[in-house]
Amino acid sequence: MIRNHVGGAWQTATDDGRPVHDAVTGEEIARVSSAGVDFAAALDHGRRTGGPALRELTFHQRAALLKALGQHLREHRQRLYAVSARTGATPGDSKFDVDGGIGVLLAYASKAKRELPNDTVYVDGAVEPLGRGGTFLGQHVCVPLHGVAVQVNAFNFPVWGPLEKFAPAFLAGVPSLVKPATPTAFLTAELVELIVESGILPPGALQFVAGSLGDTFEHLTGQDLVSFTGSASTAQTLRANPALVRHAVRFTAEADSLNLSALGPDAVPGTAEFDLFVKGLVTEMTVKAGQKCTAIRRAFVPAAHVDAVVQAVSARLAATVIGNPAAADVRMGALASLDQRDEVRRSVAALARAGRITYGDPEKVDVVDADPDRGAFISPILLVGDPDRAEPHDVEAFGPVATILPYDSTAQLIDYAARGQGSLAGSIVTADTGFARDVVLGAAPWHGRLLVLNARDAAESTGHGAPLPALVHGGPGRAGGGEEMGGIRGVLHHMQRTAVQGDPDTLAAVTGRWVTGAERHHGDVHPFRKHLEELRPGDTIVAGPRRVTQQDVEHFAEFTGDTFYAHMDADAAAANPLFGARVAHGYLVVSLAAGLFVDPDPGPVLANFGVDNLRFLTPVKFDDELTVTLTCKQVTPRESTGYGEVRWDADITRQDGESVARYDVLTLVAKRAAGQ
Repeated sequence: MIRNHVGGAWQTATDDGRPVHDAVTGEEIARVSSAGVDFAAALDHGRRTGGPALRELTFHQRAALLKALGQHLREHRQRLYAVSARTGATPGDSKFDVDGGIGVLLAYASKAKRELPNDTVYVDGAVEPLGRGGTFLGQHVCVPLHGVAVQVNAFNFPVWGPLEKFAPAFLAGVPSLVKPATPTAFLTAELVELIVESGILPPGALQFVAGSLGDTFEHLTGQDLVSFTGSASTAQTLRANPALVRHAVRFTAEADSLNLSALGPDAVPGTAEFDLFVKGLVTEMTVKAGQKCTAIRRAFVPAAHVDAVVQAVSARLAATVIGNPAAADVRMGALASLDQRDEVRRSVAALARAGRITYGDPEKVDVVDADPDRGAFISPILLVGDPDRAEPHDVEAFGPVATILPYDSTAQLIDYAARGQGSLAGSIVTADTGFARDVVLGAAPWHGRLLVLNARDAAESTGHGAPLPALVHGGPGRAGGGEEMGGIRGVLHHMQRTAVQGDPDTLAAVTGRWVTGAERHHGDVHPFRKHLEELRPGDTIVAGPRRVTQQDVEHFAEFTGDTFYAHMDADAAAANPLFGARVAHGYLVVSLAAGLFVDPDPGPVLANFGVDNLRFLTPVKFDDELTVTLTCKQVTPRESTGYGEVRWDADITRQDGESVARYDVLTLVAKRAAGQ
């Protein structure tokens, strides 16, 4: 019996459960049930224990735990591989699932360190002026929801699926309740056991229910979230749950998807793109036995090349060995269950009514080292269909099945693409950038992700079907309308965006960042002499004035080679409607400002690593006098180094007080050494 992990403890169901079978041998290997689980208590545990523990941590601290968890799972992945084989997965399939899931954890940890603050609040966008005097401002902030992310997963990726949902929720500071699909729940259970054994996560951050979710939805509130992967019909039922509707619970779904791949007219037989198309189609049909939500179901091919594609794909499929994943030569394993095989056979029969099978037999397959009747094996099936019939655009055979559909024009291809009613992923294999642009822009409203594949990017491409943590994984319409992952977008989905209105000092206090108009602190110590722990937003130095001379401008022009007419040609500059006279180089102005505020002696400031948001606001002419006001804007400690990042607001003004340039200076500042 697969145990559930709720309320901080493992629990065994109080009934006999539902049997789960080995996809290869057909033997019963586990039972699944959630009988006896108090779902209201489980949600309460997540809200009262997991949520507060996570919200005490900064984004960077959560990222460090996510990285540690990814490394722990990587060290123990052989344990997951061994169990994965019983789902029908080949070693390659297992690595795709297990390593892909671990990669999501590590990728999110890395992005959080780069793109999120070492703080508990996320500042979203720039300050919005709401009054003329600068005393009334608005700022959007994002904070974690005080609920639980209920994550319902599909059977095809029992490791990757849960981890791609868990990672952004955890980074956001929201605990997760994970529910796997029954046919492969035993592998997700092994994953959760590894996570719990590690002791890395705070208590309550992750709970696991192997069986039914029971009355979970009845106890959800507006602070909770639901993320679902599965069939469109189930998603529709869940989305309409009265409790979800009543409380406006955030619900996202990744559902059915008749993904396409289109061969460009330029990719004739013998070209690199033709070969890439054929190879990609076979890969998508056979990896995970075609049980991928992003797998190619509709392969659009110029009518003149249909026979050539059928021959090339059939030859590759004929060389694909099917059978027990433990056998050395096997390249395609079993479907997840016998029920799944029956469902694929029914779908193939429906597709065959709108076309013909050109490769494979849904009722017969030769397998290696396995019983084809007891195991959930099926042959790859390649069809050629009629794209004007409904079936190729309505029926998804969730297995090693694809239908080749001819097209005659770009407009026709785009029309056929839309008939899928919404897909997770599509690919266009072409070296013709004009064709690619037309198809991308034409098909984009119906697709969550589009890959343009050709000889130039093939070596680095992850292929048609691989979700990437940095990009959204979801699609419109029948694909569910959800957007999982997507980098920081996925994190922000688990947070509440709130518009805060107030005076500059209040916004600075709320966000931990100095904003224009907030109090400045003018001390006797130059801010560059302060270690990271000593700096506070608002610490300021005012330096200047420095007069800009004609000699400065001409020397800078000669030294840099920037002899643009506005700086060197009096007549041409006078005719320029923006200047009316010779002006100083913008970069000269910035350089002079640095000379004013930089403290030259060795100290805590280690390096200047960039400038953001530089804008030249007003021309600087000969004999103008410049003053710079440099203010500590944001302090971001780095957890694992002896320094952190400091963002400074630089405002350069001339003698009349008007700003001539504004920008952010980025520096690395040392922490105080132990004992100092």
